[in-house]
Amino acid sequence: MTNDVTVAIDAMGGDHGPVVTVAAALKCLARDPALTIILVGRQDEIELQLRAQHAKPDSRLHIHHATEVVGMDESPALAMRNKKDSSMRVAINLVKSNEAGACVSAGNTGALMATARFVLKMLPGIERPAIASELPTMKGRTFVLDLGANVDCTPEHLLQFGIMGAMLVSALDQREAPSVGLLNIGEEEIKGNEIVKQAADLLRQSGLNFYGNIEGDDIYKGTTDVVVCDGFVGNVALKTSEGLAKMISTMLREEFTRNLFTRLAGLVALPVLKAFKKRVDPRRYNGATLLGLRGVVVKSHGGADRYAFEHAIEQAAREVRNNVQQRISEKMAILQKDAA
Repeated sequence: MTNDVTVAIDAMGGDHGPVVTVAAALKCLARDPALTIILVGRQDEIELQLRAQHAKPDSRLHIHHATEVVGMDESPALAMRNKKDSSMRVAINLVKSNEAGACVSAGNTGALMATARFVLKMLPGIERPAIASELPTMKGRTFVLDLGANVDCTPEHLLQFGIMGAMLVSALDQREAPSVGLLNIGEEEIKGNEIVKQAADLLRQSGLNFYGNIEGDDIYKGTTDVVVCDGFVGNVALKTSEGLAKMISTMLREEFTRNLFTRLAGLVALPVLKAFKKRVDPRRYNGATLLGLRGVVVKSHGGADRYAFEHAIEQAAREVRNNVQQRISEKMAILQKDAA
């Protein structure tokens, strides 16, 4: 495991661009002395934000000029074809050339996925990349994949997602055999469609610590370390969870401001409410990994603030330091050897 890590940041990506990405980069550099960052984008805009932060490039902070920016609503195919000098594309190219160990972007998800797959290619034995992200649970956290990259999946794809998720958790949490659950409409083996049933059979034979089928409520119970599903189901589950969190937050605020008595009750409960808010703060879990590529690529939420983007940078550095790609490749090689 290496401690020195270089991360290329798409400084222009996301809703806020350099205002957020530059500030987050400086915070991460201050905390991590073994981290080097390459800010990729329009040099004048990056330098403007560095001056605003009373900072400048040095041996651990570099600027790599890129003339173009991929819009948040731009066609992924057109962005990949027509914007070869975009900050997103150049940052990914730095990973391919080994000038950086990872790329972080808050830009257009479709363009990032398409460009990363085109430039970096897939790991041996992996057919499709998957978006994996951590979610808070009653027991700590769980990783869910896929969260939207693959709407239609075969049983083999779901098996590959299980392997990638298990290797990710094994690397980050130092767990030898993390548990893997298959998201279904029931725990019984007879439940689910044929694709899910066949995927369950493959996962049982894979040598992974396969828990079996799990239901939606198992995600936040923390029943398993990894939750496997296709991108359609995963994205719906994620967006439903985000909507529920906003609803609970809004309702609590309404109830505690209803009258003088509830306002006083709110003041008494404030320490508990602050602790709860911190515990479930989605910014702490910002940074979705594009697993299966020949390089680390982390997607930050487009609307991420500085605090949230810091977590995406830290997630990328952790993956490089813990050799996630190598672990996935080694596991796939073992499975392919056993199947031969």
